[in-house]
Amino acid sequence: MFKYKSLKLFFYKLLIILAVVLLTTEAIYSQKVSTADIKKLHQKEDSLKVLARDFIMDSLTAGRMRSDSQFVKTLIRSLQIKNSFYYPFDSVQGVAKVYAPDSTFRILSWNLSFDQYYSRQRAAIQFKTPDGSLKLVPLRDVSEFTENAIDSVRNKNNWIGAVYYNIVKTEYNGKNFYTLIGFDNNNVMSNKKWLEVMTFNQQKEPVFGGPFFSFAQDSAKRPTQNRFYIEYKKEARAVLDYDPDLNLIIVDHLVSETDEPENKFSYVPDGDVEAFEWKNGKWLHIDKLYDFKLKDGEFPMPEPLRDDKGNVLPKKKDEER
Repeated sequence: MFKYKSLKLFFYKLLIILAVVLLTTEAIYSQKVSTADIKKLHQKEDSLKVLARDFIMDSLTAGRMRSDSQFVKTLIRSLQIKNSFYYPFDSVQGVAKVYAPDSTFRILSWNLSFDQYYSRQRAAIQFKTPDGSLKLVPLRDVSEFTENAIDSVRNKNNWIGAVYYNIVKTEYNGKNFYTLIGFDNNNVMSNKKWLEVMTFNQQKEPVFGGPFFSFAQDSAKRPTQNRFYIEYKKEARAVLDYDPDLNLIIVDHLVSETDEPENKFSYVPDGDVEAFEWKNGKWLHIDKLYDFKLKDGEFPMPEPLRDDKGNVLPKKKDEER
């Protein structure tokens, strides 16, 4: 009975927290967006919700492409409503909406699958503007035409596609850097996850990539990369994300489960963890984050038993147990 009451209380508190979050979110955009415009955005959101479902669920490629095209047009019309930047579009499933930590922009991104072997990411950056007008930069995914995605700095017209789920803001020498973390539904056999630093040039246009990923302190040296990614088996789950408590980007270490390192679709996590730490304007690679090595002849020992005062209890002989 006690466990039941505790569980009931936990869910009750959780519902209160969720309600507060939803009310706070609504209060924020209600302050920024007029009542008439909120009504328009609600109507647009209903249409976007249906179109997003269709470009994911339609069994025909042509149907998914038509829904995606109509979705883009409807989205642009929605974003043209004044102060739409503050409107969350929470009910539009399948579309990631992630804000920069300083709220200067947000990225809307999604995946369009043509078949099980080929998909393309779609995305646009919406900037916050003083007068609430629309400033939107669409991104063109050219991954299919790219042989080596880690070798170049890119712009909005030759972007390496991803559906973004996190943005990390860092600074160096008075300049802001935004590290984008995203998922790529690569093909029928493997997925990818991407790390990429985005900056803005003098024209305030996005610049993707640069010499930001350093492996200088690894035992096996490799050149600095313009972006970083992991590729792994379709059915596997691999972590690549920012940990705010550690202030590190955490990456699962991958190995081939079939001892075929040339086949990335065979890669799975092996329990080790890599990381990246922001230092002097670069993400510095840490080859092994949790490196607890025992000395020669040393064995892991269990924690001793203690009494209520913290004193170590004597070990019992086997026959006394």
